[in-house]
Amino acid sequence: MREITIATRASALALWQAYHIKQRIESSFPNVSVVLNEMTSSGDRILDKPLALVGGKGHFTKELEDAMLSGKADMAVHSLKDVPTYIPEGLELAAITRREDQSDVLLSHRFADIDSLPAGAVVGTTSLRRRMLLLQKRPDLIVKDLRGNVNTRLRKLAEGEYDAIILAYIGLARLDLLRGIPFVQKLTFMIPPMGQAALGIEIVADNELAREIADALNDPQSFLTTKLERDFISKIGAGCSAPVAVNAVIEAERVSIRAMIGYPDGTHTLDHGLSAPVSECGDLGEQLAHAMIAEGALEILSKAQQIAFKDQMPERM
Repeated sequence: MREITIATRASALALWQAYHIKQRIESSFPNVSVVLNEMTSSGDRILDKPLALVGGKGHFTKELEDAMLSGKADMAVHSLKDVPTYIPEGLELAAITRREDQSDVLLSHRFADIDSLPAGAVVGTTSLRRRMLLLQKRPDLIVKDLRGNVNTRLRKLAEGEYDAIILAYIGLARLDLLRGIPFVQKLTFMIPPMGQAALGIEIVADNELAREIADALNDPQSFLTTKLERDFISKIGAGCSAPVAVNAVIEAERVSIRAMIGYPDGTHTLDHGLSAPVSECGDLGEQLAHAMIAEGALEILSKAQQIAFKDQMPERM
């Protein structure tokens, strides 16, 4: 019996994801035993500041990567949207699982949908992307930061701290948390972030068993579309917490990729898209980045990051 160790965050959603991958591995590789190395990331510990002020979502992956580099794990399971485009030497983002529903959802105990929210209603979200897209559509709303694990966020909503909150549908569905929410609306106008609703399998690059397992877990279409999204983010130089939306899809042997950037208040937005045959799409993400850079994307991003939390000083970590 061979053994493989998976590094995972200890949050409820991360553990669901890790156990899901553990079951898939043990089903496909009956001679492999899977051990979970659970840890609390710095992103899970720092709950009194917006993520953008403490280095973004890389804080959700660093401890897991350190565990792999120090020999304490062979692979890690990540929510792909939390994985920075830079992967440390010695590690590799080797597989992407089949992508599921990428929707963002509006949750409320009082209002049926976004159109029912009165002017001045308080909406909670951690994401500058969601803030940008929401305020572009409803500039009369008040958006406040929302931290904590999923259950904490739902409790704050139930206790009336917010009139509504926005979360990713997939995490709520995986944890079966939607049944207790009176009003749930999928926000079809919201462009997803890089990698939403896919799991990234990061491995120690020279670990042959981990690579064999990653190959079996990989979904080629999801790997391609998320690679294009990550290429866009890397080329444009946007961190995980920047007000950037980007999404690639495959339909009828063509790949389409769309991105939007702007200020967190929903102004000064750029919205651009490209498409190409699957056989010719290898650099489509970079092409889109170059096109938006020519339209002033870098200047918009620079200003957006300056004004995002102008009343708070970033913490260097």
